[in-house]
Amino acid sequence: MLSDFWPHGVVSKKYGVLRSEGFTERAIFVIDKNGIVRYIDIHDIDKQPSNDELLKILRVLDPQAALAESEEGQSMSTPIETTGEIVMYCTSWCPDCRRARNWLKAKNLNYVEIDIDKDPAASDQVKKWNDGKRISPTFDIGGVIIANFDEAKLANVLKDRLMK
Repeated sequence: MLSDFWPHGVVSKKYGVLRSEGFTERAIFVIDKNGIVRYIDIHDIDKQPSNDELLKILRVLDPQAALAESEEGQSMSTPIETTGEIVMYCTSWCPDCRRARNWLKAKNLNYVEIDIDKDPAASDQVKKWNDGKRISPTFDIGGVIIANFDEAKLANVLKDRLMK
């Protein structure tokens, strides 16, 4: 995974997706272990590409990794019972998820984290809550669902815990 920051645009330019305005559309290139480009998907910057489609491509290219993932990633065949717990559905790469982790830790709040890239059932649950979109992070706090990292909404729902 690459974000082409510095030197700005070098990789994007080599792959032919750097626009004259100095940015790219969302461009996904899957490159195999031998350096061969196996998949290209270019979207408008405002459109989120299908992670499910990308994961399907990756599983085809690396069946051994897909097998290992399915063996270890069966953590949630049914949605987790929260009973008031803070559950953050997220991904490892999302900047808002990183900010949310830091915010929760700074407030000394315990939470359960579920990676929607590794848990298909969790990914499906997030889509149900968010009109078919995989929004990360999505929080389930005792049945109250909050999409995206919104400090004000989180603080409002968690106000009793934050007062302690």
